[in-house]
Amino acid sequence: MANNTETKVEETKVSFPKPTLHDFDVIDSPLITEKSMALMQQQNKVTVKVAASANKIEIKNAFEHIFQVKVVDIKIANQIEKKTSRGGRYKGTISGFKKAIVTIAEGSAVDLFKE
Repeated sequence: MANNTETKVEETKVSFPKPTLHDFDVIDSPLITEKSMALMQQQNKVTVKVAASANKIEIKNAFEHIFQVKVVDIKIANQIEKKTSRGGRYKGTISGFKKAIVTIAEGSAVDLFKE
């Protein structure tokens, strides 16, 4: 008989605190585009709109608390406001916002389309 000296690695379940009202104020809504969906499927990245005053630490904590997943990296970008016109007569603007591209740990997933 052969000796079974394999080491068993036990996965520890990471528990996150319950989300607070501040967490829901930091993360506004998911940003659904073709590019963001491709990032989600291929590279395990989720794109969300965030509060203009939020920093990376607040976004990471809020995302972990709300979605109960481990965050690996965060990239932040400010989407600038754009001027627009309809038919040359009606002028307006498309409002700007701050977005965060959140990289989730391998093996985790976020379901943005829950009912």
